[in-house]
Order: sequence, then structure tokens, then C-alpha cells
Amino acid sequence: MTDISTGSDSSSNGSTTVEECQNMIQRSLKSPVVRFLREHLKKAGCPVGDNFFKAINCETQTAGGYTQGEGIVLCSNQVSSEDEVNQVLIHELIHAFDDCRAANLDWSNCAHHACSEIRAGHLSGDCHFKRELLRGFMGIRRHEPICIRRRAMKSLSGNPYCSEEAAKEAMEAVWDVCYNDSEPFNNAP
Repeated sequence: MTDISTGSDSSSNGSTTVEECQNMIQRSLKSPVVRFLREHLKKAGCPVGDNFFKAINCETQTAGGYTQGEGIVLCSNQVSSEDEVNQVLIHELIHAFDDCRAANLDWSNCAHHACSEIRAGHLSGDCHFKRELLRGFMGIRRHEPICIRRRAMKSLSGNPYCSEEAAKEAMEAVWDVCYNDSEPFNNAP
């Protein structure tokens, strides 16, 4: 499977045009975390140019996705702010980094896909307390792992090779190793 959806929910009610989104992508490419991830992709042997990132209109409720060998798309009709664009880019760049560093990463393998989703959820800040509150999730205790599991399951549900049961089993099997893997960061940001 080459097309992997992030399950990155759009938390916005508005949307942007493709051109506005492309402009936000260009600004986001200058953000410190995005620059850091691009630098580490280059060090790992997978440099990504500005053409790796593309804004499109999507028919799904997904904010963006990474496609192996092609790049990252952002769904302009599902994002409305620079912060959302930045968040999606970071999440997707973690998938790209995982794809680069693992010579045998197989997106049709539920455990491989689950691991990258766990890492992207944990390392991107997708599940920061404030973001969860804005999405309407009010949990105070252990909100981050609950959020990561929920969002990883949402993404895995889009993988035709992973039944719900296989996705749950895969996520549990890889959780500890993948949640604690902070590469290329020294620690989870």
C-alpha cells in the first residue's frame, strides 16, 4: 500500500483555497520543527524538496497524507490556519522519516503502519492537551496516549489490509517500542 492517510482530523469549520494552502505550506517550511525534520530526512538519505509538498482539494475528511515515493498532500478544503498546516506537515514528515529510515517498511503491514501512526501522533504534538480540548475531548488524565490510540485507529481503519481487530492487536503489540522511539528527536517534543 502506498497511499497512507494520517487520520489527521480537520478541526476547522473553514477551509482555504489550494493557492492559500500552498502559500501556508511555503511559510510552514520555514518553521523550526519542519526544517529540523527535513534536515534529518536529508541526513538519512532522503532529501525532500519544496515540490514534495502539495495542496489539493480532498473528498475525504482528512487534513493530509503521505504517499510513499510521492510526497505529502495537504487538503486545502480541510485546513483553515497556518497552525493546522504546520501540524499536518510535521505529522506527515514523521511518516516520511519512518519510511526513509526503515528499508523494509511495509504500509500494508498493520504493525508497521501502527508504529508510524503512534510515532507521528506522539512526536508531532497532535495530541497536545489544547488541541484535544479544541476537538471536544475533555480528558484530563492520560489524554495523550488515549488521543494517540484513537487517532492511530482512525488512520488504520483506512488501511484495507487491517481489519479493526488486526489494527488493535498491531497497535498493542508495537505500542511500547514505538511510543518510546523519539528519532530523530532526542526526546519527544
